[in-house]
Amino acid sequence: MREELKGPKVENVAVAVVQQDGEDNEKVYNVYLLNLRDDIMEGIIVSSRGYGQSLTTGEKIQTSMLRHKIEVLMPNQAAKIEPIMEDVFGLSNEYWVSFLIGNQLFDKKFVFVPEAISPSNMKKIPVLGDIGVIIM
Repeated sequence: MREELKGPKVENVAVAVVQQDGEDNEKVYNVYLLNLRDDIMEGIIVSSRGYGQSLTTGEKIQTSMLRHKIEVLMPNQAAKIEPIMEDVFGLSNEYWVSFLIGNQLFDKKFVFVPEAISPSNMKKIPVLGDIGVIIM
């Protein structure tokens, strides 16, 4: 690919699946976008989808694509994208993030591979303070 078509490299932006306490203290999981940059992210669009194969039947599985809009995300802040069900942890869970900084467009795909979202991979997430799995 020609160098000028690649666009700027996305750094210090992350997507995290975070374990939190829901109603009646049951475990719930939420997906967050983290701005670990020193500048303000604006006009953020996040597309999410899951895909893979059933381990029992081998049939292909694909979830619906969801799109989310976040107007502004300040430096060292996080924004909740969506809740995520444990049922899809065995799939690849993809989050395509596009945003503006000034007049420059950035975009990056973050993919949680099957079974990456597990207790053995969880650690404390910066900005949020909860435990989860993070991709930068």
